[in-house]
Amino acid sequence: MARKPKGRFVDGIVLLDKDTGMSSNFALQRVKRIYNAAKAGHTGALDPLATGMLPVCLGEATKFSQHLLDADKRYLVTAKLGVRTDTSDSDGEVVQTREIDFTQAQLDEALEYFRGDTMQVPSMYSALKHQGQPLYKYAREGIEVPREARPITVYELNFIKLEGDELTLDIHCSKGTYIRTITDDLGEMLGCGAHVIMLRRTGVAGYPYDKMVSLEQLENLLQKAQSEERPPKELLDPLLLPMDTAVSGFKEINVSDDIAHYLLNGNPVQVANLPVDELVRITIGDERKFVGVGAMNDDGLLAPKRLIVLRDEQA
Repeated sequence: MARKPKGRFVDGIVLLDKDTGMSSNFALQRVKRIYNAAKAGHTGALDPLATGMLPVCLGEATKFSQHLLDADKRYLVTAKLGVRTDTSDSDGEVVQTREIDFTQAQLDEALEYFRGDTMQVPSMYSALKHQGQPLYKYAREGIEVPREARPITVYELNFIKLEGDELTLDIHCSKGTYIRTITDDLGEMLGCGAHVIMLRRTGVAGYPYDKMVSLEQLENLLQKAQSEERPPKELLDPLLLPMDTAVSGFKEINVSDDIAHYLLNGNPVQVANLPVDELVRITIGDERKFVGVGAMNDDGLLAPKRLIVLRDEQA
């Protein structure tokens, strides 16, 4: 007999504003506890140093977290020039200090190098795995692991300000881009070295910045509900974004209730205007109820790939 999961069934996405100093997993577990959720997962870790947008998927929304992991991101970063560290951020040990001596023209030229499609060698202090272990574990033991350069895209790299030895940039980039690595490489191009002292994720996919909530806000709502002897979900659940926002960029295929019966039982169905070689967002009926994602199979039919468990109401 399957073990009954602890917590309630609740589906949606919390747009968390992560505080500095905590791991993404710590933040995830706190959100899961506050919501008393049976299932939760985040959509790409932020370093403990970093703050900002960390979408946390609850319940059935976890089935679509990979799409947010693969989404573009946006960051505000401040680098300290003249000092290089072993982790490329302020949590590391200083390995070199140099004079700062470059012109604005040289800075502009260096920034231009990082725009567009480039190849990036990931930092040893990253969560990428080698033989089942994260690279940062090897780094802490002083072991250098060969890493292959990976393609990344920097859609925008905007100069914000340079005050003394602190340079602030706004970066819109593809998945898998390491801002610490860009900072370290930029410092080397400028001949002075650099490391990250502030990093804030300001965007994931198309999620609005002003919809973020902090752990403190969530904790306060939980305490308010408890003090007023109200079900916590009355105050917490209105903050949840719909789970289909994780795949809002996909083309929608709306099917009738009759066809949906076959689809929800895992059977491919015939629909019009089905794109080739791409996932689609499936909705049902006039209410356009989201039920999952699918794609064209070899027979040209819409085959379900990830379907949600439909629940009449949340526990």
